[in-house]
Amino acid sequence: MKRKRMLLSILLAIVMIVSTLPLQNQRGFAATEEQNLLINGGFETDIWDGSSWTIDNIDWEQAEVIHFPYSEDSYINGQEGEYAFKYWIKDTATGDQTLTVKQSIDSLPAGSYMLTVSAMGGDGAEAADITLFAGEQKMEPVATKGYNNWDTITYSFELTEETKNVAIGATIKGAQNAWGYLDQFQLSSQDVSSQPVEADIFVEKVDGLSDDFIKGVDISSIISLEESGVTFKNEAGEQQDIFQTMNEAGVNYVRVRIWNDPYDSEGRGYGGGNNDLEKAIEIGKRATAYGMKLLVDFHYSDFWADPAKQQAPKAWQNLSFEEKKNAVYTYTKDSLQSLLDAGVDVGMVQVGNETTGGFVGETDWTKMSELFNQGSKAIREIDSSIFVALHFTNPESAGRYSTISKTLDQNKVDYDVFASSYYPFWHGTLDNLTSVLKNIADTYGKKVMVAETSYTYTAEDGDGHGNTAPKDSGQTLNYPITVQGQATAVRDVIEAVANVGEAGIGVFYWEPAWIPVGTNLEENKVKWERDGSGWATSFAAEYDPEDAGHWYGGSAVDNQALFDFEGKPLSSLNVFKYVNTGAKAPLEIDVIKDISVHAVLGEEITLPDHVAVTYNDGSEGTTAVTWDITALTQAINNGVGTYVIEGVVEGGGKVKANLQINPQNFVLNPSFEDEDRSMWKIIHKDESAPHATYQQKASDAKSGEYAVHFYSDNAVDFKVEQTITGLEPGYYNLSMFLQGGDAEESNMFLYAKTSSDEIKDETAVNGWVNWSNPAIEEILVVDGTLTIGANIEAGPGAWGTVDDFSLTKVKDYEEDKEEDPLPEEDPTVPDPNDQDKDQPIEKETDEDSNNQKENNVPVTPDVDAEPSNKQLNEGKQLPETATTLYNSLLLGGLLIGIGFVTMIWIRRKGIVK
Repeated sequence: MKRKRMLLSILLAIVMIVSTLPLQNQRGFAATEEQNLLINGGFETDIWDGSSWTIDNIDWEQAEVIHFPYSEDSYINGQEGEYAFKYWIKDTATGDQTLTVKQSIDSLPAGSYMLTVSAMGGDGAEAADITLFAGEQKMEPVATKGYNNWDTITYSFELTEETKNVAIGATIKGAQNAWGYLDQFQLSSQDVSSQPVEADIFVEKVDGLSDDFIKGVDISSIISLEESGVTFKNEAGEQQDIFQTMNEAGVNYVRVRIWNDPYDSEGRGYGGGNNDLEKAIEIGKRATAYGMKLLVDFHYSDFWADPAKQQAPKAWQNLSFEEKKNAVYTYTKDSLQSLLDAGVDVGMVQVGNETTGGFVGETDWTKMSELFNQGSKAIREIDSSIFVALHFTNPESAGRYSTISKTLDQNKVDYDVFASSYYPFWHGTLDNLTSVLKNIADTYGKKVMVAETSYTYTAEDGDGHGNTAPKDSGQTLNYPITVQGQATAVRDVIEAVANVGEAGIGVFYWEPAWIPVGTNLEENKVKWERDGSGWATSFAAEYDPEDAGHWYGGSAVDNQALFDFEGKPLSSLNVFKYVNTGAKAPLEIDVIKDISVHAVLGEEITLPDHVAVTYNDGSEGTTAVTWDITALTQAINNGVGTYVIEGVVEGGGKVKANLQINPQNFVLNPSFEDEDRSMWKIIHKDESAPHATYQQKASDAKSGEYAVHFYSDNAVDFKVEQTITGLEPGYYNLSMFLQGGDAEESNMFLYAKTSSDEIKDETAVNGWVNWSNPAIEEILVVDGTLTIGANIEAGPGAWGTVDDFSLTKVKDYEEDKEEDPLPEEDPTVPDPNDQDKDQPIEKETDEDSNNQKENNVPVTPDVDAEPSNKQLNEGKQLPETATTLYNSLLLGGLLIGIGFVTMIWIRRKGIVK
C-alpha cells in the first residue's frame, strides 16, 4: 500500500511540473501587445544577414560581438527568448573602444516615441556606457551594473515632422575588458491616435498617405443588381444604402464604366450592368450625395473593352479615322457635360479601358494617340481641373509600361494619370508594380494609380456561374483565401502605390458589390437576362460572339466582393479606413494549409504529424494533426490515383491531404523547376535568333513556376527535347502540356524517337492557359533509350509555354520465344507402346538396371507421363505402426517435462517442505 501511495505522489508531481512548462507554439493575443517598430528586437534571428541589425564603428581587433545563446551560460538570468546581443572589449584593447548596433526605419511620422532596451554587463572598470539614439537625437549614457543586474534603459523623443531613414540603436563605449549584453530592443509610438484600433481583422497602418489619397470602388453593376432584388446591409445587418456603407468604411471615390450603346436592336441589354450614360448619371448622383467623387470610365465601346477586345461602338464601325476622332471628342464632351449638369462631382475621367494593345478598333499607336488626345481635349474644354487618366494593364510584362509611356510622350498625348490594373494573382509582385509606376512618375512627371484590383475571400461560388479565381494553375495566390487575406491584399496594393511617393494618388477596388442575385441557378438566369445583372447576357452575342456569345452568365467575381453572399459587409471593407490607423484583432488561426503529397507507386507513404497554419496577423506556425489512417491505408492499397485524406487539427479545424500516387516519371526535371536543366536541349532551327527559353512565371506554367516560353516577331521554329537512357524494355506512355496563342500556320507535335521509329501526336495552342495535353501511348522501348520532345513551329507573333512532360511505363515487354523442336527419335529406345515381345533389348549397366528394373522403361523424362507407383510412394509418411510408436514416445516425454517443472514450482512456493 505504501508503495502504491509513493508512485501516485510521484506521478502527480510530474504532472504539476509539466503543466508549468511553456507550450510549444503557444500564442497570446496580439491585441494586448504594444507594437514594436523594430525588426528582430529580441535578437532571436540572425543579426549578421543584414535584414535587421548592423554593427558600425567597431575595431574588430579591439572588440568582439556575439549572437549569444543563453543556453551557453547556465547561471545567467536570460531575458525573454533564447538569444541576446553580447559584446566584449578585448583584454588586449588599447584605450576606450566604441561600437554601434542599429537599424534603419524607412519612415517615422511626426509624434512621440519611446525607445527601450534591457542591458546587463560588467561593473566598475569592466562596465560599459550605453547610449540610446534616434537619428540625431540621443540620451545621456547609462553604465551597466554587474552580472545578472539587468536594467531597462528608456529614451523618449519627439519627431516634429515625418522623417525618412531614421537610424535607431545604441552606442556602447568601454575600456579594456568591458563586457555586457543587450536584449529586448523596442521602439513604440506614444501617440494614442497612432495606435491600431480594435477590429475583427489585422491591418498594418500605411504610412505616408495623404488626406486626399483615393480609396475608391467600382460598383458599376449596382443598379442592375438592385433591379434583380439584391439588397445591401450595414455591419449591424440592417438594410442600408450601399453608398452610405461605402462612405462609412472610408471610401472617397466611385468609379463607373460607360458603354455607348449596350443594347441590341430590340432594346435588350448586353449585361454587365447595362452601363450606359443614364446609369452612370444615377450612380454618380448617389455617390455625390454621400461625399464621394466620381471617376468616369469611358470604354468607347458598346460592351467590355480590355486588352483582348477594343471594338468600336456599332454606330462608329463604318466611320473613317477622321470621323472616328470627331466621334470620340463629341461623345466625351457631351457625356461629361450631362454628368456635370446632373450635379455629379466628377474628379477624373478615364479615356479608354485597359488600352494596352488597342483603342476604339485601332491598334496603331500613332492613331491611338490621336484618339486619346481627342478625349483629353474634350475634358479640358469642359473643366480643366478634372484629371485625365489613361488605363493600361500587365505591369508584370518586362518593359511594357516603359515602352507605352515613352510612346505616349513621343506622340505628345495630353494626360495627367497613368492608371494600371493590378490583380495579385496575375500581375506580378508589388515591388515591381511600385517600380514601374515610379519610373513613369519620375521620368514623365505623371501621377499614377491602380484603377482595378481585387482578391478572393472564399473559394466558394455563390450564383452557379464560375469564378475567375482561384484557379489551380495560371495564378499566384500569395494571400490566404479568407477575409483577412483579402484585406491584407488590398492594404498591400495601397502601400505599393503610396510607396511611389506623392505621385501615387490612389487605388480602386473592382466590383466589390457584385454578389449573387439568388441561390437558384435557373431563377438567376432569368434575372441575368432580364436585368443585365450578370457579366453578359445571350443578347451580347451579336456584338461579342467569341466571348459573350459562348460564356454569358452571372457574376464571375462574387467571391471577390467586399460583401458576403447575403449583402452584409465583410470586415475587409473597412481596410479603406484602417490603412490610416492600423487595426488589431485577437490572434487566431486564419488558414490551415492543405497539403499535397506526391508519391511514386511502391514507395513508403507517410503524412506529416504537423501542418502549417497562418494566423490572422500574417504570422505562420504549425499545429498537430490526426489523419484518417483508414482512408490512407485504402489509398495505398488501391495504388495509382488521386485521393483526399482528411485530418483534424487541435481545436477541431479540418485539413486535407491531397495524395497523388503516380507511376514513376522517367523524364528528368519534367517541369523545368530544378536549376539544373542540362538534360534538356532547346534546338532552334535558326540558332542566331533564339526565341524559346526557360521562364519563371507561375501564371504561364502548368505547375510550379517554370516553363519553356516562346515568342517571336518572326517565325517560331524550335524543339525542346531530352534523351532518356537506362529504361527497362517495355511499353511507355508520353505526354506534355502546351498553351499559347496567335499561332498561324502552326506545326506543333509531341514526339518520341526510338532506335527504329519516330512517333508523333499533333497538337495546337488554343489561348492563354487553355492547356492542350497531347499524348502518345504504348511506345515500345527495347534497347533502353528514348528521345522525347516537342516540335513548335508557327508564324510571326506566336507565343506560349510548354510544361510538364511525363513518361511512364505501362507494361513489360516479353520477347517472343520459338518452341524447341521435338527431339529426333532414338532407334535404340524401344517404344513402350510396342507390344512385340520378341524385340531385342540391349544389355544394361548396373545403373540403368536400377533405374529401369521396375518396368523396363528407359530414363527419358516425360512431363505428361503418369508417375509410377514407386514415384508416388517416394516422400510419403512412415508406415502407420511406426507413426503410432513415434507419437507415443513424444507424448510421454512431454508429460515427464511438465511433471518436473511442476515439482520445482511447488518447492519454491513452500507448499511441500
